[in-house]
Amino acid sequence: MNSIQNIYRAFLQSSGINTDTRTLKPGQIFFALKGDNFNGNDFAIKALNEGCSYVVADEDRIEFKSEKNIIVVESVLKTLQQLAHHHRIHLKIPIIGLTGSNGKTTSKELLKAALSKHYNCYATKGNLNNHIGVPLSVLEINVNHEIAVIEMGANHQKEIELLCSICTPDSGYITNIGLAHLEGFGGEEGVYKGKKELFDFLSENGSTIFVNEDDPKVVRAVSNLKTIGYGKSATSIYQGNFELNQEGLKVFWWRNNDKQLVHEIQTNLTGSYNFSNVLSAVAVARYYGVSPEKIKAGIEEYIPTNNRSQVIKTELGNTVIVDCYNANPSSMLAALENVELRTDSKKFLILGDMLEIGDLSESKHREILVKANEIVNTKTFLVGPEFGKVSDGKASHFEKTESLKAFISENPITQSLVLLKGSRKMKLEQMLELL
Repeated sequence: MNSIQNIYRAFLQSSGINTDTRTLKPGQIFFALKGDNFNGNDFAIKALNEGCSYVVADEDRIEFKSEKNIIVVESVLKTLQQLAHHHRIHLKIPIIGLTGSNGKTTSKELLKAALSKHYNCYATKGNLNNHIGVPLSVLEINVNHEIAVIEMGANHQKEIELLCSICTPDSGYITNIGLAHLEGFGGEEGVYKGKKELFDFLSENGSTIFVNEDDPKVVRAVSNLKTIGYGKSATSIYQGNFELNQEGLKVFWWRNNDKQLVHEIQTNLTGSYNFSNVLSAVAVARYYGVSPEKIKAGIEEYIPTNNRSQVIKTELGNTVIVDCYNANPSSMLAALENVELRTDSKKFLILGDMLEIGDLSESKHREILVKANEIVNTKTFLVGPEFGKVSDGKASHFEKTESLKAFISENPITQSLVLLKGSRKMKLEQMLELL
């Protein structure tokens, strides 16, 4: 029973895959994954008792011997990945793969919004974009779906290569190549090589490559390859520009220098850095035959959530840009540049530590602080030990978010623009209740 073909037959008759007994539904197959702090094999019998059809385990325990519905394999993780690839081979729909240092999830959601106006579109849920999330996502695609978007994340080299081998995208793009996960990738060049793995896969398989021509590193990654470019460049097939207004980011786009036919999209997003995310959705959706009118409708209906480029108007009269799902030097700089462009009379920056930067942490935090100090009419609050190492006295520093909350409780912020930007572990979203 433990061959992939046999497991696949069981999968087709099941109600899906699950890796957590807390959310198990009858008829599912439970994959007993292992982690640093858990071992799914411990829950195999419980999963069967709660109605799952099969358990895939990788420990040959005595109590498993009498259970015909426990399938023992060499590695549950590898089996999950192989099963997903096997399923992908049987799917006769295009899969679009995307990765990048910043904006992956927002870009994915914008593309899904555009494609969904024309297709029954599946897209990665949340940020299930790693070596476990991608196979789980692929296995959720069913016969009713007509197209799929798979987000791929990575924090070290060869990870995107692995994810591509699982979901075998027919086309794809890199949102940008910045300074995320520097520690795991081994520096800036390591990030470049890691992200480029998507283009390498697409090139080797004769697949379609979309290129953000406003990002020099992305352009470098596709030298001598046939591509579909998008950006402000006059050489791009899909060209555009933007303005920031009271409603947010407004994007103008046209094709092949034909400015006689300009399309407008008023988004619910903030920040010039989202321009390329919108334009990538335009380029990919048009390639797959979605009309400009449907693209406009889809993107204009999209409202950001989950602390990603959210704009919240509060009872205290503040406009809060909530962008604290994650942070790295390039996304932090983009967020600061956005605040700099805004014309609000009073501005506050609440900046939390950027994590996983490694040896460059001190220099990158100092660079961000220098930029923050350049923005006029702005008060800056820094949170975390990394910013503490470079604090220069011009900005107020707090070791923890709780300490800043106590200060703001005594010194409320009203009628202002406020940016919340930091790595997830800093939990800056907790500041919202005081703003």
